[in-house]
Amino acid sequence: MAEVATSATSDQLLVVIDPVARRTDGESVRIAKDVLSAGAASTKVCLPDGPEEFARALGRRGSRRPVVIGDDRALVRAVALLHRQRELAACALSVVPVGPALGLAGSLGLPTGAVAAARAVLDGAERRLDLLVDDSDGVVLGAVGIPSVPVREGPAGEGAAAPVRPWLRTCQSLVRTLAASRPARTTAAAGGGPARLRVEIDGTTLVDLHQPVEGVSVTPGAGGVAEVVVRPVSVGAEASPLTATGRTVTVSGAHFRYRADAVVSGPVRTRTWVVHEGAWGLTLPG
Repeated sequence: MAEVATSATSDQLLVVIDPVARRTDGESVRIAKDVLSAGAASTKVCLPDGPEEFARALGRRGSRRPVVIGDDRALVRAVALLHRQRELAACALSVVPVGPALGLAGSLGLPTGAVAAARAVLDGAERRLDLLVDDSDGVVLGAVGIPSVPVREGPAGEGAAAPVRPWLRTCQSLVRTLAASRPARTTAAAGGGPARLRVEIDGTTLVDLHQPVEGVSVTPGAGGVAEVVVRPVSVGAEASPLTATGRTVTVSGAHFRYRADAVVSGPVRTRTWVVHEGAWGLTLPG
């Protein structure tokens, strides 16, 4: 991990530059670093090569305000690390979104241009946001989706499909042909077809196993509650979504996968999310 110390003119910053951001958009990284260095009294820049060095850099920030230059994965990783260290309450995070996956950053109100985002770090204000924490101590900033729906990203991003060689395409075609001869499994774990899930909000059942659903979404709302939307399977006329709010959401049933922000997890048979009101701080434009 390389570290470079620079100085300029009001705040003390620790700038942690995610390796994916450096690899996919080095120009935006350079611009953001220059703006931050010119506007802060002291700037320490860290260039971690992987998740372990990323965590080490964040853990050694001292009194410096942490600034992450990276995409949604880097943002979630930083919040998860601070949560595990039980330091979220005392630490406001600043982010300059750079990289292949920026949907979460945009939804939280972060500018997605390097200059505007860097200026927001210097001139913005901390806003406390609600956080979903699951029963394995995982965190969710934006939304949970069940079943997990693949998200296509840019060709240079993590998770982007690699070029398929002709021989591999032939093998994939054969696998699909063989798979088509098997009975379809209609579970959320398979990523397609209806799922049979029990969804409970603060101990009250919103939908039970007898009613197949197309999907479930859980998002941190306002005032310490989660917003839950269940989409029942339509029979004839389109079924209206079922909605509810509450502090604790439990989903159980057949093995299912879920997408939390930019990460797919599972399969699991049950998962509970609890809303932590105002649990983390993010610097946003004033």
